[in-house]
Amino acid sequence: MVRKAVASTISNGGYLQGSVNTRLSSLGGKEPPGQEKVVLKRKISLLRGISIIIGTIIGAGIFISPKGVLQNTGSVGLSLVVWTVCGVLSLFGALSYAELGTTMRKSGGHYTYILEVFGPLPAFVRVWVELLIIRPAATAVISLAFGRYILEPFFIQCEIPELAVKLITAVGITVVMVLNGMSVSWSARIQIFLTFCKLTAILIIIVPGVMQLIKGQTQHFKDAFSGRDASIMGLPLAFYYGMYAYAGWFYLNFVTEEVENPEKTIPLAICISMAVVTIGYVLTNVAYFTTISAEELLLSEAVAVTFSERLLGNFSVAVPIFVALSCFGSMNGGVFAVSRLFYVASREGHLPEILSMIHIRKHTPLPAVIVLHPLTMVMLFSGDLYSLLNFLSFARWLFIGLAVAGLIYLRYKRPDMHRPFKVPLFIPALFSFTCLFMVALSLYSDPFSTGIGFIITLTGVPAYYLFIIWDKKPRWFRRMSDITTRTLQIILEVVPEEDCHKL
Repeated sequence: MVRKAVASTISNGGYLQGSVNTRLSSLGGKEPPGQEKVVLKRKISLLRGISIIIGTIIGAGIFISPKGVLQNTGSVGLSLVVWTVCGVLSLFGALSYAELGTTMRKSGGHYTYILEVFGPLPAFVRVWVELLIIRPAATAVISLAFGRYILEPFFIQCEIPELAVKLITAVGITVVMVLNGMSVSWSARIQIFLTFCKLTAILIIIVPGVMQLIKGQTQHFKDAFSGRDASIMGLPLAFYYGMYAYAGWFYLNFVTEEVENPEKTIPLAICISMAVVTIGYVLTNVAYFTTISAEELLLSEAVAVTFSERLLGNFSVAVPIFVALSCFGSMNGGVFAVSRLFYVASREGHLPEILSMIHIRKHTPLPAVIVLHPLTMVMLFSGDLYSLLNFLSFARWLFIGLAVAGLIYLRYKRPDMHRPFKVPLFIPALFSFTCLFMVALSLYSDPFSTGIGFIITLTGVPAYYLFIIWDKKPRWFRRMSDITTRTLQIILEVVPEEDCHKL
C-alpha cells in the first residue's frame, strides 16, 4: 500500500517527511528473540565507501569502447583534455553532494535533497522514473555486458548465442539481488574485492603503457592536437560522453545513514575516489595511445583486448574476465545504493509500505532490493534497453542539477544550517550550469528521444495525485493493500524500522 506521507518537524526546518515516531510491532506483535532493534546499521567504513564509488563508476566502457570522447574531439590531445576536465567537473558535483550529504544526513541521494528543497512532487517524479524504467534498464544493460564477457572465453572461435547471454545475465542479476538482500557486510566485502579487480585491470593496461612511453613509443602523441577539427556540436557531445563515463560518484549519498562517521567519511571517500578514477581514466587512455592510433581505437570493438593482444600476448584472454568482474561490481554497487533510495522513498510515503521494511535477522532492506528483480528481468527479455536509457538520459542530469542548485538555495534560505563540510559557491554553481547544459544538449541533439523521455517523466505527476494525494480510495482497495503487505511481511520476514530518523 502506498500510504499518505506523514509530515514531521525536523531540527533545521524545511519539508522533510518523517518516519512514524512510535515503536512499530514486529511480526505477530512480538520482538524477535535476541533482537533489540530492527534497523539498518552503520557498516560502511571509509574503504567500503570508496569501493562503492569507484566500483560503480568504473564499468565496462573504459575497457571496451572509450571512443565517444575521441570521436567528437577529433584529436588525441583534446580528448585527453576532455577526460581530465570531465573528471574535475564530476569532482565538483561530488563535492557538492558531500556538503548535501553531511548537512542532511539521510539516505536517498537526489530524492532526499529534492524533497527537502523543492517538496514532494518533484521528489516523487524522480523516484517514479527511477523505479519503473531508469534503474531496471540500466541494471539490465550493465548485466548484459557481464553476461557477454563472462562467456567470451568459452566461445573464442564462434559467436555467443544471444539466449545464453541472457540466461547467464539473469543468473548474475539474481546472485546480486540475493547477495544484497542477505548481508550488508558480504555485499560490501565483495564490492571491495571487485574494486581491487577493476584497479588491477587498469594497472595491467597503465603499466605496459608507461613502459612503452619509457621506450620512446610516442609517435601517436606527435601533433597531438592536430587532426579533424571538433565541430560546434562535437565538443559538447564529447563532454556529454565524458561526464556519463564518470557517473556514479553520487551513490554513497544513497546510503548516508549506513556510513560510519559520515561527516568525515563521505567527503574523504569522494575525494579519494574521484582522484583515483580521474587519474586512472586519463592514464588508461594515454596507455592505449602508446600502442594504438586514434584511427585504430575508433575501429576497435574492444580497445583493451586490442591493446593486450599487442603487448601481453596470451594474457589477453584474461581481459574479458576482468571486464565481466568490473561489470559485476557495477551491478552490485548500483543495486546496493539504489535499493536505499526506494527504502527511503517508501519511508516517506512515496512508495508501497513494504519497501521500507527490514529483514528481522539480516538487517537489510530486503523488499527494496528484490523489487528490482522482476522489473529488471522484464527489461532484460523485452524491448530496446538503449532507447529507453536515451529517452531518459536528460532526466538524470535534470534532477542532479536540481539537487545541486538546491545547495545554493539552502545557503541563502537557511544560512544557519549545520554544515560540517562546506564548498565554495562557485563549485555548485558551475556544476549546476553543466547539468543544465547537458539537458539542453540532449534536447538539441535528439529532440525526439528527449521529448519521449519528458513525456514518460511527466507520467509521475498524475501518478502522484492518484497514489499519494487522493486519500479516498475504495475500501476494497485499502483492504487488498493491507492483506498484500501483511502477507509479504510474513513471507519475507520483514518488519518496519524501529527507530525514528532525524537529521
